[in-house]
Amino acid sequence: MDQDRKTAADSAHQESAQPVGTELLRAIVGPTASGKTALAIAICQALAKQQPSISGEVVSLDSMLVYRGMDIGTAKPSFDERCGVPHHLIDIAEPTERYDVSRYLQEAESAEADIRSRGALPIFAGGTSFYLKALLAGLFKGPDVDPELRARLEARYDEEGAEASHQALVAVDPEIGARVHANDKKRVVRGLEVFEQTGTALGELQREWAREPRPSRLVGLEVDVEGLDGRILSRTKTMFAKGWPEEAESIRASGGFGKTSVQALGYRDVLRFVDGEWTREEAIAEIALRTRQFSRRQRTWLRGFEGIRWFPAPKTKEDLLALTPEVLDWILG
Repeated sequence: MDQDRKTAADSAHQESAQPVGTELLRAIVGPTASGKTALAIAICQALAKQQPSISGEVVSLDSMLVYRGMDIGTAKPSFDERCGVPHHLIDIAEPTERYDVSRYLQEAESAEADIRSRGALPIFAGGTSFYLKALLAGLFKGPDVDPELRARLEARYDEEGAEASHQALVAVDPEIGARVHANDKKRVVRGLEVFEQTGTALGELQREWAREPRPSRLVGLEVDVEGLDGRILSRTKTMFAKGWPEEAESIRASGGFGKTSVQALGYRDVLRFVDGEWTREEAIAEIALRTRQFSRRQRTWLRGFEGIRWFPAPKTKEDLLALTPEVLDWILG
């Protein structure tokens, strides 16, 4: 290991003595199917070879990998794919449980503190931009839930339709309305709820984060649109071949999906295939389309973060091996 890299690694090791929330946050982000987890694992493996005294561990930055049993549809890395690298915040909740950003922050802080206490280096990897924002700047404390108000807004969403509620949100909170899809019932209702409770748009309130952003080294993986579209379609077909329909049906039969797990991309569409409403080809086409739309929104959201250094997403194993040293240098700083 050269002297500059050794100095950077030693500095990273010393960070373990700092309180979580002030030390350098290292994360690999990007749209779905860009290869974030594979790169994070490669980084940990390379770090172990270059500096055996500092091991790397991956902390998931994905709102759906937390659910047990939701493996194929979330592209959760298998134990073999993790290559012996420890992973955190995966398989920690049942699909019936509510899991939100507040719980994520608590468990991410605990995982990060544990990793650093052992002299290891936490590397976050995922594409949930709201979780990343909360990690960097703390969580905005919104008004407490008013159960009666929420029930009324949810009933209105169900009765009048997603588009009507979304347009009502756009009228009072254009910023959140532009960021949230009409089918995202949870966030549409929350935006309307906060406005009714406070008279102020959630988009405006969310600018009041809990603290100044913590220092960070953020890696972004950029995929060209045509390349990403092809990867998404191929991955969707592979997921079906691996048994995604059977997985979705099994979850529904053993308790079903909760209010947050049901937001996972594609599961509702897979069940429409299971129930005979769509052919296999129709379901795959619809899921690929929605995934492409979601990936574009992810890219837009992530472009709003300052300080991300963007790298071309690796297309092959050779690309991954070639990219790893450069990304490792950047992450270590």
